[in-house]
Amino acid sequence: MSNTVWINALAELQQQGEPCVLVTIIEERGSTPRNAGSKMVVSRERLYDTIGGGHLEYKAQKIAREMLENRVRETRLERFSLGASLGQCCGGATVLLFEPMGQPQAHIAVFGAGHVGRALVPLLASLPCKVRWIDSRESEFPAQIPTGVEKVVNDEVVDEVENMPAGSYFIVMTHNHQLDLELTAAILSRGDFTYYGLIGSKSKRAKFEHRLRDRGFQAEAVQRMRCPMGIAEVKGKLPVEIAVSIAGEVIATYNANFGEKSADGEKPVPMLVPAARRSQTG
Repeated sequence: MSNTVWINALAELQQQGEPCVLVTIIEERGSTPRNAGSKMVVSRERLYDTIGGGHLEYKAQKIAREMLENRVRETRLERFSLGASLGQCCGGATVLLFEPMGQPQAHIAVFGAGHVGRALVPLLASLPCKVRWIDSRESEFPAQIPTGVEKVVNDEVVDEVENMPAGSYFIVMTHNHQLDLELTAAILSRGDFTYYGLIGSKSKRAKFEHRLRDRGFQAEAVQRMRCPMGIAEVKGKLPVEIAVSIAGEVIATYNANFGEKSADGEKPVPMLVPAARRSQTG
């Protein structure tokens, strides 16, 4: 196989935002099936290239998939004796390096390019996430879009909800309450999101809850909507202050979701701030 296989696989997986593990033979002693420097890429679904096949490759694949499952970020060295236990008769020894690549990224859809959206998106763009910034009004977007942000201009804004992958983050802050409601209904109907935040006050939430109930949405589904959204302790009405509050909540959710809980077992973000204090925002 050409040594471009693993390079192309890494580039392709990175483009797709899919994590993988790069496995490299870094030391060989005696008779081994492949030379030092041979590489293989392991994703959740596929193998790219080879380190020689057989039981060694199978064991390496198993270790790599366990690392992906446990979201391991540290590199790992493993030494294998190529004897009967690995079903290899060549009798050599091999040391493999396992390097996690392309850690999972949050996919975030921001609906609305108004003042708060323009303050929020640059903050999100500096995080390990992929941002789609969506509005029907081309003129609302700034001339310079932050690196890593995809600008989406679509008259049918609600259609963009289904274009996000499962587990996405949705942030709705459009110029139109009715559009906010239609987006909310589409997002809650999906139900496979990690986070949904709607900008607004307690009274806006109450109105939306009533309208969503009239549309047949169950209370449990509506409860997943963060409105008011953002961390209540971050006060202020300036767009940047609101944006920092929302970005903080997204970061807390992301870290809780990807297993970066604190040593004292801190709960994920929806429970970080007591409800009584959260409801003071808006």
